[in-house]
Amino acid sequence: MNTHLQHQINHWLNKDPDPKTRAQLQALIDSNNETELAARFAGRLAFGTAGLRGEVGVGPMAMNRLVIRQTTAGLGAYLLEQINNAAERGVVIGYDGRHDSYDFAHDAASVLTAMGINVYLTHKVAATPLVAFGVKHLNAAAGIVVTASHNPPQYNGYKVYWENGAQIIPPHDSGIAAQITSAATQAIPFLALDVAIAQQKLNWLQDDFYQAYRQGIFDAKELQYRNGQDKVSLAYTAMHGVGADMAETVLKDAGFTQVYSVAAQREPDGDFPTVNFPNPEEKGAMDLVIAEAKKHKATLACANDPDADRFAVAVRTADGEYKMLTGDQVGVLLGHYLLSHAPKNQQLNGTTIVSSSLLSKIASEFGAQSYTTLTGFKWLMNVGISQHQQDNQFLFAYEEALGYTIGNLVWDKDGLSAIVAFAQLTAELAANGQTIWDRLEQIYRQHGFHLNAQVSIALKPDTPNIGEFLRENPPLTIGEFAVVSSDDLKSLQRTCADGSKHSIDLPSSDVLIYALANGARVIVRPSGTEPKIKCYYEIVETMTNTDTWASAQERAEQAMAAFISSHQASLPN
Repeated sequence: MNTHLQHQINHWLNKDPDPKTRAQLQALIDSNNETELAARFAGRLAFGTAGLRGEVGVGPMAMNRLVIRQTTAGLGAYLLEQINNAAERGVVIGYDGRHDSYDFAHDAASVLTAMGINVYLTHKVAATPLVAFGVKHLNAAAGIVVTASHNPPQYNGYKVYWENGAQIIPPHDSGIAAQITSAATQAIPFLALDVAIAQQKLNWLQDDFYQAYRQGIFDAKELQYRNGQDKVSLAYTAMHGVGADMAETVLKDAGFTQVYSVAAQREPDGDFPTVNFPNPEEKGAMDLVIAEAKKHKATLACANDPDADRFAVAVRTADGEYKMLTGDQVGVLLGHYLLSHAPKNQQLNGTTIVSSSLLSKIASEFGAQSYTTLTGFKWLMNVGISQHQQDNQFLFAYEEALGYTIGNLVWDKDGLSAIVAFAQLTAELAANGQTIWDRLEQIYRQHGFHLNAQVSIALKPDTPNIGEFLRENPPLTIGEFAVVSSDDLKSLQRTCADGSKHSIDLPSSDVLIYALANGARVIVRPSGTEPKIKCYYEIVETMTNTDTWASAQERAEQAMAAFISSHQASLPN
């Protein structure tokens, strides 16, 4: 073993507070597994706008107690540097039900209190939206939630909220990362929690905090439309996560008494034993909740992901089966519903560049202002906050990956308020003798049948850089349709078919967007480091008077298949 690696390992062993990971590291040393040791000390788990996310294990490339302590020391130093009264305002900390989350959260609390920073620590597991809520509710300087959301069991994560209640964006990510690098070379301050309590630095967030969030949902002006609840029943799964208690409670508060939880998935379990992948979007993940819905002939089969910031739903069809709605369909339905009830001074809504364009068309129908951001709720919420004004208040935002924000109770995606809103929409329709499918068809008939698809294309190692190729050879047509405009988010410039150019008000990103004459759209996200691109497609088919849902969908799917095929054929191989 080389001297540098040996030094890194010894340094780590001397600092690691966890007997479990020290034993794992010692086992690698004893077996002389230099390849694995080198990989585990090849760098450091990168801290970015999503915080940290990685597999739990030994060394600086994994999630473990020493990495958490170093990260927290870096975050604490950055807060003290950036926010004058950060120590007094404090940091809210919550955690999910994964095996290491409790220890990680408590370690973070010990580090911050040792730095003189007040900490508000949840006394039990908490859904991610509660931490985002807590930052606003307690006027804290920041928030930390220990969660890996819907990642597999071997993962954990560390997400940071800024003082505005939204996820961090640049430059805070790089600023915190620099402080973490510095903290990793120093002794980490640490205060036992009982001492922190005695020094009045640690405040436990007891049940009254959870009740404050519950009351916030009950009082939310966007969630006051309560009629027809007796006509709606729903099955629910927390997917072995932390959402069940609060989801069942807020649904009951809203008048929904026919709620049937999947018992096998109700309690937190970091092993996620009944699903291959605890993500409602994954094939098979909704099987148990759909089976529960069938047993009760429920209207809806609903799911939160394990940290309850995402919401998924399957809706009963006329033949008694259940069909999943896409994230775009849920977003469009919720947007339409909320806009139909919203006062004129609260209609601001947003979505991301890769989500359906349909919400903006619906918003125009209501005379509402829409905004579009890069992918991710960090962008959706920070832009929403910046545009939120007394005469143009924020109403709703969503992204296609099952994330929805309703009102300003939480400046992040919230699967708990989303489930209430969707149940209320379903109830309102039922009271008028209609279904979710009826409403979606009405929207499609008015604005066109919108079909969206996403394709990841693995290219050959010798394939030219796709981004460079497309910028040097801009397409004039894709398939049989002319390109109306091309957006290059790297140069932040839109080029129209007539040659005119316009600036784009977004952060720079390696993304290309093509709008076509038939209302279709292609978004290309090239990779500069591997031969792979991700493409997002949208097709819009006009629904005629003679069209049924099935005929319009079949035509859209045929058009989509041809569209994807022609686009991929135009790329270098």
